[in-house]
Amino acid sequence: MVMFKKMKSFEVVFSDPAKTYRSGEKVAGKVLLEVAEVTRVAAVKVLAVGEARVEWTEGSKRPKEVVEYVRYEDVLLLDNQPTVCRKDTYLHGDITVKSHVSSVFFFFFFFFFKNRPMPTSYKGKHGCVEYWVKVFLEFPSQPALEIKKTFEVVEAIDVNTPELVSPVIGTKQQKVSCMFISDGKVSIAAKIERKGFCEGDEICIDADFQNACSRIVVPKAAILAKHTYLANGKTKVFREKLSSVRGDHIISGMSEAWRGKSLRIPKIKPSILGCNIIRVEYSLLIYVHVPGSKKTILDLPLVIGTIPYNGPCSRSSSLSSQISTEMSWGQFSLPDQFEVSIAPPCYGDVAREDHRLDRPTTPLLDDGDSFDSPLFMYAPQFQFVPPPTYTEVDPVSEAKAE
Repeated sequence: MVMFKKMKSFEVVFSDPAKTYRSGEKVAGKVLLEVAEVTRVAAVKVLAVGEARVEWTEGSKRPKEVVEYVRYEDVLLLDNQPTVCRKDTYLHGDITVKSHVSSVFFFFFFFFFKNRPMPTSYKGKHGCVEYWVKVFLEFPSQPALEIKKTFEVVEAIDVNTPELVSPVIGTKQQKVSCMFISDGKVSIAAKIERKGFCEGDEICIDADFQNACSRIVVPKAAILAKHTYLANGKTKVFREKLSSVRGDHIISGMSEAWRGKSLRIPKIKPSILGCNIIRVEYSLLIYVHVPGSKKTILDLPLVIGTIPYNGPCSRSSSLSSQISTEMSWGQFSLPDQFEVSIAPPCYGDVAREDHRLDRPTTPLLDDGDSFDSPLFMYAPQFQFVPPPTYTEVDPVSEAKAE
């Protein structure tokens, strides 16, 4: 253990510490070793690994799976010394570092990623995708000293491919029931401009909601992340809601339309689709909250990429189109004169009996998701006196004339 006290500094430094790597790129760095007195080192070895790991507890069992994507091993030599060993050689003589004061020595390393898809760095509830470099400092008669340094890798996902720039359209219709009694149906028809998005983009939603049941419903939309873990033939799924937006209440027999309703994609990891044991998938859920019944859910798939969309902005185009349409109203000329007709009499002036209600029977809604919100709307059972037949001759004026 005395040998360990002689090490003042032992660390791994990457050439570009803030860089995020991709497949086909070069990873380079150095091992910094600072000693205060004579230290004998048998070998300095480097090991770089990129792997996906899944593990969770299931009763007395622990399903576990590991898939390796990158592996690189080498023995490092002191800088400015000739190379006397080949790669993967584990012993090439002692390195004696002599110093009267403090001395710093560097061991450089580099390796290349293969030009093939690699999953993005990820850390989840039951698994992770991790890339790291570990350096072993071996001594002649003492246990080896090691240090580990992780780095980030991002899989390049271009959202400009034909599959990801195509619009996504879907419809959903569901019958609503209460106590096994049919209560109409709720329907959704929605469309988004494309399937591929990047972090910070806005999803513009065009949707139509139809409420043909007797309850008051609320339309909503949310971005959902689905994490799937596979190990030993078993599957573990974890879902989380990332961001959401809601619309106005829709009463019975009415409908609502969303035109360009926006929902921003938060700061999230890109989709992981190429890993064998971990998958991260995203979707846009457009749904209707029905009190006392199951939600009507329309699931539209999303792919979160890393290369931004470079096509025309559909939201800007739609806004420009809307502005131009509003400005075009100025081109129409209004007539100089209008026909003036006598309006029919007010019903309140001619009705002899007062049939107005003292208070409304339909309660006001504060929040459609609260438990005290009404499940049904009931129309009051009463009849107004039918209004008189409209005529341009005023009977009151004729009676005065007589």
